[in-house]
Amino acid sequence: MGPEALAQVLQPLRGMFAESSHPEVLVGLAGVDDAAVYRVGEDCAVIQTVDFFPPVVDDPYDFGAVAAANALSDVYAMGGEVRLALNLCCIPEDLPAEVTREILRGGAEKVAEAGGVLAGGHTVTDPELKYGLAVMGLVHPSRIWTKAGAAPGDLLVLTKPLGTGLTTTALKRKLADSERIADSIRSMKLLSRRAAALLAGAGGRACTDVTGFARLGHALEMAEAGGVGFLLEWERLPWVSGALELAAAGGSFPGGTDRNRAFFGASARYSPSLGESERQALFTPETSGGLLAAVPEKELAAVRERFAREAQGLWVVGRVRAGKGIEVV
Repeated sequence: MGPEALAQVLQPLRGMFAESSHPEVLVGLAGVDDAAVYRVGEDCAVIQTVDFFPPVVDDPYDFGAVAAANALSDVYAMGGEVRLALNLCCIPEDLPAEVTREILRGGAEKVAEAGGVLAGGHTVTDPELKYGLAVMGLVHPSRIWTKAGAAPGDLLVLTKPLGTGLTTTALKRKLADSERIADSIRSMKLLSRRAAALLAGAGGRACTDVTGFARLGHALEMAEAGGVGFLLEWERLPWVSGALELAAAGGSFPGGTDRNRAFFGASARYSPSLGESERQALFTPETSGGLLAAVPEKELAAVRERFAREAQGLWVVGRVRAGKGIEVV
């Protein structure tokens, strides 16, 4: 569902479950955050999230791992750790059992890598294969990350390259094969667990993960939540191998790209040097994208050192400033 339609259908629910009437709900429908958070004690809050989708890659094991990493990512975007997961499966009647088994194995191994437990799930028969997880995580109530809080002068960092939506759509439309998008598959399977842990000590003010609303959509949600503007530098944005070539060639933009641009585009400004395909790429949905975080400038050197020491990707892609909206230069 696109961002505009989603906002419309959620509006009545916000009135039904006002957070003022439910003080233990620390993060709920009132905002645009990545997961819900419910306080269960002075030192503990539960993070709850869910995500599932049709296959984005050919290999069943890889599909399960990518879908699981994508679902788990929301817990890390809120500053928490994964504890429990449940499978969500829509399975065609004629799908071979070994395919389903490999999908579930891929997902289960990601849950185990996250330090969580896979404890069950729900399966329905459906003409279209879909898989994902319902995930529970834990976080200290005073250490929850939200999209709000970025302050002028903060630097914007990203922990994974962009372009997975372009490469997986090219695969689906037979414009690329699995070998050509191997870099994208590796990125999508990578958990954001370590990146979140390395960011935790940086005094970060705001965080999200870059998924269905694309680079600009999620960045704009952060900027609006903090009452600030973002300046993004095109030349600093990292891309998975082949993504920009596919964008320039056309034919690989997923359907959600136009919906994202229609909803978020009015709040974006661009350098005249950016072509149409480059602008369009910024609105392309991502799968299992990285964390986008606002880090105080004085902390950047220490953050970079920690990421480099552990061979974790980190890119400085822009800056927070006074104002509103996003400018891409």
